[in-house]
Amino acid sequence: MSYENLAGRTAVVTGAASGIGQAIAVQLAANGARVALLARRGERLDALAGKIRAEGGQALAVVADVTDDAAVEAAAERVHETFGAVDLVVNAAGVMLPHAVDDGRIDEWRRMLDTNVTGVLRVIRAFTGDLVAAAGEGRSADLVNISSVGAHITFPAYAVYGATKAAVTYLSQSLRTELGPRDVRVTNIEPGLTDTELGTHLGSEEMTRQLDEMFGALGGLSAEEVADVVAYAASRARHVNLRQIMVLPTRQA
Repeated sequence: MSYENLAGRTAVVTGAASGIGQAIAVQLAANGARVALLARRGERLDALAGKIRAEGGQALAVVADVTDDAAVEAAAERVHETFGAVDLVVNAAGVMLPHAVDDGRIDEWRRMLDTNVTGVLRVIRAFTGDLVAAAGEGRSADLVNISSVGAHITFPAYAVYGATKAAVTYLSQSLRTELGPRDVRVTNIEPGLTDTELGTHLGSEEMTRQLDEMFGALGGLSAEEVADVVAYAASRARHVNLRQIMVLPTRQA
């Protein structure tokens, strides 16, 4: 679907090397936005930027780890030097490392918290000034956070992951009280079962089998279908905020 009023906007998308982040970057660029691609894997970013440019879009590959303060600050500087101020920020970087809490995987807890929660905050800190300025000039300004249905629905072994996504959902809700009065929209997207690279990081044959069974029983969304929801929300009239969207496969209750 085409959203022509995304043309001319400047977007930052984290987690752009794969999955939902990559699909969002492609969708925004296809609709005329300049897109800064942020992720850790440079080769993938370069390939994606090349693909977007070959199709007539504008893209900038910026290697950055959202768990690193200095890396996010340096990424923001590079984006500003190349594209100028930003009016659309999508926090799509995330990790999902399910284990039972009594496994005591503090290393994984820290990684999920630092990526899924503090990483989101680092990016918000880097670009909120841009969004407020854009809104003050009468332009659309959007902060889009990719949370998860796991913020509301519990699954065995996913307690910590779900807690990080619940934090993102609550953060989005609270930020509307700060940014909404200044005409910055905050949209929280909560996908259900989605076919992304996250499913390959589970580290357990049993977890992988369970996930495969869920896809077999329920089907799943593609990353492109979630990206279409993001593009739709960001392309509404600037006074319309689709504040929270849960998007699920039809069979996922």
